[in-house]
Amino acid sequence: MSNIVVTPLSFEPVYEQDTEIVERKGLGHPDTICDYLAEELSVELSKLYLKEFGAVMHHNVDKALLVGGEARPRFGGGEVISPIEIYLVGRALKEYDGKKIDVETLAVEVTRRWLKEHIRNLDPERHVVVHPRIRPGSRDLVDLFLRFVQKGEVPLANDTSFGVGYAPLDDLERMVFETEQLLNDPGFKKEHPYVGEDVKVMGVRIKDEIRLTVAAAFVDKFVESLDDYKEKKERLERLVLETASNLTHRRVRVFINTADDYERGSVYITVTGTSAEQGDDGQVGRGNRVNGLITPYRPMSLEAAAGKNPVSHIGKIYNVVANLIADRVVREIEEVTECYCYLVSQIGRPINEPQVCDVKVRTDKPLSAVEPEVKKIALEELEKMPETWKRFLTREFSVA
Repeated sequence: MSNIVVTPLSFEPVYEQDTEIVERKGLGHPDTICDYLAEELSVELSKLYLKEFGAVMHHNVDKALLVGGEARPRFGGGEVISPIEIYLVGRALKEYDGKKIDVETLAVEVTRRWLKEHIRNLDPERHVVVHPRIRPGSRDLVDLFLRFVQKGEVPLANDTSFGVGYAPLDDLERMVFETEQLLNDPGFKKEHPYVGEDVKVMGVRIKDEIRLTVAAAFVDKFVESLDDYKEKKERLERLVLETASNLTHRRVRVFINTADDYERGSVYITVTGTSAEQGDDGQVGRGNRVNGLITPYRPMSLEAAAGKNPVSHIGKIYNVVANLIADRVVREIEEVTECYCYLVSQIGRPINEPQVCDVKVRTDKPLSAVEPEVKKIALEELEKMPETWKRFLTREFSVA
């Protein structure tokens, strides 16, 4: 395929620069909640389409808005006084061949189920109101979708867009990601139930010093007093520091809930474990990219992958596949230490025929020594792209 090009990574590696910034918004962050709800709706809608129509039909439910509620947290347990409101917005085929499906009811069911399973102290029946606002798609995009569905051909790109990916993650990126994963691990929650799901980690590296700033919503019913809060926060700082220090040779400092003001008794406690109860609102696409991180020192797409249809929407597929290509190149070609991948589509063209697939590699060898193998890997992933949608339905790929 002539549009696969291999080029050198000619700039200084991010991990060797004097400064670097990495962020991750955790499971219970309002933006991340919106991402997961949009994606869950797409997955369940795709499964329903397969069951009813034998194929995944046109949909893009990638617009979700969370309007924070009102709550009165207090040590020992407070209350939610005004519910969180969640708007699920998008386009979806609701009728085909004389058969209708109830997208709105599905949206409400999916939302309540996900919240119940993942935000332990939030009652989706009492604390949340769901507003599904899903309309049929435009005739031209639905027609574009049906062209390949009816003929069984390679899906056609429903947008002219791009995706980017890179590998491997560096020390700071892994540290930020794994810190949030630690704090939201089910086993960790059993031992430390006072830690809510709304965790945000900001990592800043200046030369060989790393500063991790963690915002962790404490659950008020598991905190007896201000002294108890202080003790639990100090314990959390030690645990995070221990985990983070094992991931790097650099010096690490950890800061948790730095806005606390003990003299005024103002600390980060919540009723539900998420700031969505009052402190913050959320929206799809404002959080993590498909690799689970926000990385301003790396290339990033602004596409909101969550909720887009997994069959033909480039804003979703290309970002995931670009990361797959970069990861395989680094893992399988010993001479390559770092890889970036850029994919650009053209609306109406087969998804596995990008306008360009630019694979940039860092290697001490001549480019010609690795180019054939790099192209081979890229071509293999492009050829598999028409089947990639199945892996979204099994939740193999995270989009948040």
